[in-house]
Amino acid sequence: MGLSRVRAVFFDLDNTLIDTAEATRSAVLEVIKLLQSKYQYKEEAKIICDKVQVKLSKECLYPSNTCITNLRTSYWEEAIQETNGGAANRKLAEECYFLWKSTRLQHMTLAEDVKAMLTELRKEVHLLLLTNGDRQTQREKIEACACQSYFDAVVVGGEQKEEKPSPSIFYYCCDLLGVQPGDCVMVGDTLETDVQGGLNAGLKATVWINKNRIVPQKSSPVPHYTVSSALDLPAVLRSIDCKVNMSS
Repeated sequence: MGLSRVRAVFFDLDNTLIDTAEATRSAVLEVIKLLQSKYQYKEEAKIICDKVQVKLSKECLYPSNTCITNLRTSYWEEAIQETNGGAANRKLAEECYFLWKSTRLQHMTLAEDVKAMLTELRKEVHLLLLTNGDRQTQREKIEACACQSYFDAVVVGGEQKEEKPSPSIFYYCCDLLGVQPGDCVMVGDTLETDVQGGLNAGLKATVWINKNRIVPQKSSPVPHYTVSSALDLPAVLRSIDCKVNMSS
């Protein structure tokens, strides 16, 4: 770590600042209710939703001009057909997808204590939101949780040539803020993208949000700090700056 104080913090979005996992669970429950009450599905409703979640986990958005709406509607269409057999039902797939999407976005909120933390931090350091993912999907989340005003800049991986963990996107973020990698801290919940990317780019520090107390694999990248919530970050920054003061 360098001998300068922290000048900028890069935050991941999903499951770092907003609880995307919980929003997704709420959305799935709404679709199950729809399938069971309107279409008289029974255990098939959960099976369909589970299949969609598996497809989402393997999602590939290349080529980059892929239409996310068509792609994700097709997941529901395939899952329904795989579970029930018979002809494809695009209309039902669309109904499921748009209910899932709208419910998920409704549950994507920035908690009041997170807003307060960001407001206070921004008085001391530059803040940047750095999120991987499809441009449309991530921009919709950013709008839904109304977080843009808390940051000096917002960078969406799907709008860049490369995403986290590529160093290039971190260097781009540094250029936006007029800082050096050694001035910056990356905060996120994913070791393979947030932490590895911060290490690849030579940032001052990486902070892993490990809400569920996951035990990482031995081959996983090692963060400088591990916390259970983004709300622990101010204490981490004080610790980093304290080390800088002691060194100098």
